[in-house]
Amino acid sequence: MNPKAICQAICGIDEAGRGPLAGPVCAAAVILPEEFPLGILGDSKKLSASERDEARLLILSGALAWGIGWASHSEIDSINILRASLLAMKRAFEEMLNKMADTAEISADISVIVDGLHVPDIPVPCRAMVKADAKIPQVMAASILAKTERDSYMKEMAILYPQYGYEKHKGYPTKAHREAIKRFGPSPIQRMSFGKRH
Repeated sequence: MNPKAICQAICGIDEAGRGPLAGPVCAAAVILPEEFPLGILGDSKKLSASERDEARLLILSGALAWGIGWASHSEIDSINILRASLLAMKRAFEEMLNKMADTAEISADISVIVDGLHVPDIPVPCRAMVKADAKIPQVMAASILAKTERDSYMKEMAILYPQYGYEKHKGYPTKAHREAIKRFGPSPIQRMSFGKRH
């Protein structure tokens, strides 16, 4: 993160992991400098894994500010996936602000664009935009960070629970995942509120 004042900026926020049957939902908040190489960005769902990893490294090193937030599988079960996603977004934004407090002058002129239809409860102007992750560079960057962070987490869970194949499907409802749930029962990171989908 660059140690400079942020006088006026757009922060992009997006999440990854609303659709899976297991694991947390992850969100990211990102502010990019004007000189950021936008060609490396894109819709995270359309980029290859290697392209996302390359973009992730550039975002982490080149962003003016960034933060990651999570909501656990148990929080998803408790408050539902939409509220959990918004909670993860709020946590990502708060983490970004905490990092900025250490390295930059925080300005009241930060505005937020969130991918989708809903916005988190944060104390700055915030608007939702459908498909912002394919249109707005800051949201593209947030989408890439959220997806790569969550994918990394699910690969770690695959080491703990190898019978579920999390390294392949990342908890999404593939045929192999559904069959693993039927064979072995729910994993310790299963979203039980999605039980009817099995």
